[in-house]
Amino acid sequence: MTATLPSSTDVLIVGAGIAGASLAASLAPYRSVMMIEAEDMPGYHATGRSAAFWHETYGGPLVQPLSTASFGLLLNPPADFSGHSFLSPRAAFNIGRRDEAAVVDAFTAEFAAKGLDIRRVSGAEVESIVPGIRPEWSEAAYEGACSDIDVGALHAAYLRAARRAGAGLATRAGLTAARRTGQGWEVQVGNDTVHAAVIVNAAGAWADTVALLCGASPFGIQPYRRTVVQLRLDFPVPASLPLVIHVGGSFYFKGESEGRIWLSPHDETPSEPCDAAPEELDVAIAIDRLQQVVDWPIAAVERKWAGLRSFAPDRIPVFGADPHVPGFFWCAGQGGFGIQTSPAIGALLAAELGAPPPAGAIGTVDPAPFAPSRFA
Repeated sequence: MTATLPSSTDVLIVGAGIAGASLAASLAPYRSVMMIEAEDMPGYHATGRSAAFWHETYGGPLVQPLSTASFGLLLNPPADFSGHSFLSPRAAFNIGRRDEAAVVDAFTAEFAAKGLDIRRVSGAEVESIVPGIRPEWSEAAYEGACSDIDVGALHAAYLRAARRAGAGLATRAGLTAARRTGQGWEVQVGNDTVHAAVIVNAAGAWADTVALLCGASPFGIQPYRRTVVQLRLDFPVPASLPLVIHVGGSFYFKGESEGRIWLSPHDETPSEPCDAAPEELDVAIAIDRLQQVVDWPIAAVERKWAGLRSFAPDRIPVFGADPHVPGFFWCAGQGGFGIQTSPAIGALLAAELGAPPPAGAIGTVDPAPFAPSRFA
């Protein structure tokens, strides 16, 4: 354990990935906060393996308000939070084959009606920006505001802000038992006992496990394995190549550096909570799908990795008070959009736990659709 656990705290956050860290940063100025992390370092699993981008339509129309509201902090963070933006501009093409024109039309119209920066484009325009794309991929919607996210810098900034405000962090400190007392919770963390008024379950793939240890009913938070591959090409693909994502959900790729791309087969393989590793079959599937889209010779597979993305049954985030267990809060099920929604989710949940209501765009988001009570 890398930090001494206090005998008591107002809020004990289980998990120090992007969910727990963003909440701690928003809440620690107003309540005493302690984060406990089972791994040797925070962000080891989903956060540390994310090839994240801010993609406003990602996750669908129910998730989009959280992403939109989070954009301001990611683009222009306060000076005392970060000295630079966490975003690097990169446009996006949501593409389909000729027979998927209606899908692309519906996708474009749905988000354009909400005022998003999205427009229908021709196959010729796609071909001018994605050289070598095969002619059957002629249907596309263009999003100009898409950006890469510097996940490591963002996560580190949350942890710094939380620490400056007095929050603690203990690693190699997994929750092993918890019971309700008259004053809140008595929590066992290894050989130590911590008394907490509130527990927040920000344990990612282990969220249902933590719920059971605390006497709460699991919500069916399911981890899925996602594979990413870095390819070196015998083709001069620019580093600025847009994010190219299939509207049917079978691949995405983007430029990484000159002649290199990051590629995923958009796989979602159900998994137990674990230290995920890539499967060779998924790597082969990713390459096969890419070769059906573009005519780019592949020189080498330079890197491959996998991480777990955890979803609630309805595939939207879960944050707020458990409907049946007093003093137990959820911050889970953030899927692949947890990084890009973290400013909004952290601030909205902090407000439920004693911080002031968030200002600006985040303050306009209604947290009710994300409440755990929807599973009651």
